[in-house]
Amino acid sequence: MSKAQKPSSPLRRNSNFAHLWWAESISQLGSQVSLLALPLVAITVLHASTFAVGALTAVEFAPFVLFGLPAGAIVDRLPRRPVLMFADLGRAVALASVPLAYALDVLSYAQLLVVVFTTGSLTVFFDVAYQSILPALVERDQIVDGNARLEVSRSSAQLAGPAVGGLLVQAIGAASAVTADAISFVGSALLIRGIHADEPPIDPREAGMSGLRSLGREIREGLHYVLGHRVLRMVAGSTATSNFFSSMTTAVFLLYAVRERHYSAGLVGAVFAIGNVGPLVAAVTSARITRVLKLGRAIWLGMLIAQLATLLLGVAPTQHAFAYFTVAWLLFGFGGTVYNISQVSLRQAITPRRLQGRMNASMRFMIWGTMPFGSLAGGALGTWIGLRPTLLVAGIGGMAAVPWVLARSVRELREIPELEPID
Repeated sequence: MSKAQKPSSPLRRNSNFAHLWWAESISQLGSQVSLLALPLVAITVLHASTFAVGALTAVEFAPFVLFGLPAGAIVDRLPRRPVLMFADLGRAVALASVPLAYALDVLSYAQLLVVVFTTGSLTVFFDVAYQSILPALVERDQIVDGNARLEVSRSSAQLAGPAVGGLLVQAIGAASAVTADAISFVGSALLIRGIHADEPPIDPREAGMSGLRSLGREIREGLHYVLGHRVLRMVAGSTATSNFFSSMTTAVFLLYAVRERHYSAGLVGAVFAIGNVGPLVAAVTSARITRVLKLGRAIWLGMLIAQLATLLLGVAPTQHAFAYFTVAWLLFGFGGTVYNISQVSLRQAITPRRLQGRMNASMRFMIWGTMPFGSLAGGALGTWIGLRPTLLVAGIGGMAAVPWVLARSVRELREIPELEPID
């Protein structure tokens, strides 16, 4: 067999998967620190406006619009491991520039924009390669379990990261705390270096940066596959809608907590840390949830719970807001994680190997491409109508994500279907 492990080999004995798992665990923990620290650098160090903070998030996700589609075609032409390592090391260098510039007293908002754009661009390639390499590391019937374990790591990082990040920010400052993320990416790259998997051979027509088919044709092939697939099309529409409105929420929530509720960095970290119990519980139980509810029901119920949670953020009263915030983030993480594990596993299992990169890139382009626009909309609305009303608008709008996955093609799925033939 071409895979490193036999079908009967338990996932826990798969050394290649273990390297990917640990790499993702370390980098996710560091990223949770930056998720809190970078906006706080803009808010507390550079005294950025509401719109500027929203624009920072928009710039971070803009590469998914600009480079998302070409990234899939390029990743399908290259071995995935070097792509993952290059992306990790590049992000480490970019993030390390923040504490260095701060120490030299030359840190600026313009540099933050460059850093988040660079890390966002490299994340595009990392995420496409990361989701594309997983089916080469595990057996087809282990994909859901593999994604669930990776999600456990991400959820654990979400649980511990905000608390660690909040303490680091309070102890050494927001700019210096970014160092932790830079170090985590170096550790991730070293672990990925230890992966030795036999990936499917690259089509000679797609090898290199030139070939019989143009890059544009390969991009169109990936888009055609996703948009022409009755299930992937609905999943893309639902996730894109959800991401637009959740980006509105994240663009203003931190500002609302810090400037209007007067939360400290440690208290903000506590909100996210307690709330992130939800993703961890979902990651641990997702395989069982999917077996009991069946795949289609797990997908639409997960999305429904996540959207109801964002609505809760918007209606939270000023009194006892901490309890509302933590419950809302807990439910959002739980529902979103059940949804993501189910739909990502479905996508990976039903897509031919040679189209994995382009499928993932096309999906990312559509579902993450809405995020910068959502962030900009959140920043603009937060300026015009206020932060709390913007949270309510985002919560109501997010409910539009649910009808997509209530479509019959998704709702009636009981299990992952067989791989469909493609010309």
